Amino acid sequence: MPGSPDESRSDNTPAATTSTGIVRRRPALVWVLAALIVPVLLTAVLIAVRTGPTEDDLRDRSLAALDARGITGVQVDFSGRDATVVVPAGGDATEARAVVAAVDGVRTASTRGGSNVAQSEVTADPTATPTGPPTTTAEEVAIAPFAVTRTDDSLTVQAVVRDQATKDSVAKEIDGLLTEGMRFDNQLSVDPAAGLPNPAALTALLQALSSATGEASVKYDGTTVTLSGKVADQASKATAARAVATAVPGAVIANQLQVPTADKPQVSEACQTFEARLARLMTQNKIVFLSGTAIVNEASRPSVVRAASLLKSCDSVDVEVGGHTDNLGSPATSLPLSQQRADAVKATLVRLGVTAGRITSHGYGETRPVAPNTTSAGRIANRRVEIRVP
Repeated sequence: MPGSPDESRSDNTPAATTSTGIVRRRPALVWVLAALIVPVLLTAVLIAVRTGPTEDDLRDRSLAALDARGITGVQVDFSGRDATVVVPAGGDATEARAVVAAVDGVRTASTRGGSNVAQSEVTADPTATPTGPPTTTAEEVAIAPFAVTRTDDSLTVQAVVRDQATKDSVAKEIDGLLTEGMRFDNQLSVDPAAGLPNPAALTALLQALSSATGEASVKYDGTTVTLSGKVADQASKATAARAVATAVPGAVIANQLQVPTADKPQVSEACQTFEARLARLMTQNKIVFLSGTAIVNEASRPSVVRAASLLKSCDSVDVEVGGHTDNLGSPATSLPLSQQRADAVKATLVRLGVTAGRITSHGYGETRPVAPNTTSAGRIANRRVEIRVP
């Protein structure tokens, strides 16, 4: 029957006839299965996507950790979360492997090359079964946790050194780093067994942090040294990382120091379109000269005025005024004449209010014709000045 609901159905599921003669459609089994299976597939995909950091991310962070420890020339490849650290001949494979294994997200780290075992593996996943206790030196075990915190008006140093003389020396050097109005919260203590083996590295670290802005800190928890806050430049960030690596050999370094990026000045709409507007002006308004002179053709003088007005609409962009000639003279005379033409237009622009420092003038002689020199019209077109953004 026209207009009945069955006519509007788009599926082609076969109908079944009942004993009463009423036609009924079978359940849309395909759609039921799709409704059950599709969510499962989507969930599986999402789980796969969110399983952890990508190989590129792990590689970048591993190389950054190696760089922070001063380990260079090492190649790191990933298969999933498993790292292969390729160490050049003579390099310390054990240290490189330990640094990569400590990077968050890395499951295992194996090495090739270097001065240690040619192929070895460290398990970084806490759920994995360790193959044995990690090898550490007595110096690494002995170093007590420390913290250095800097604000705009204070410097707090909580650290352990090995003797009183070292404590006094470090405190004196810290006093020398304080700026006017800053106070020193001295929490240095002495412990011959747990003191920093290289206290000079601590003062080097403080010197790097002296360029910090706002709050910056360095904290060692016995395993990882975390640097946070803002420093003035990349050099200060790298210096701080090197100082930490010297102060705490074998520690994992998490260098989270940030280097502020300079805010780009806002560009006005006039400056955004300046170069295109200038090119259009030069196409539509020629600046040409009387033959053999640096005198602007009478008809071209309004073009110089229009150019000055356009240049003043954006005073942050420098321009070049280029002078040109036809080929009637010799190169010996054409080149100085073209320079005179460029200088003459520059002088007029400055007189009309354009800043002189924005303008350079250059003579090109007859080397850049825009029309054939075989006709009078062509030679007139070539006796010109062009203004452009260099």
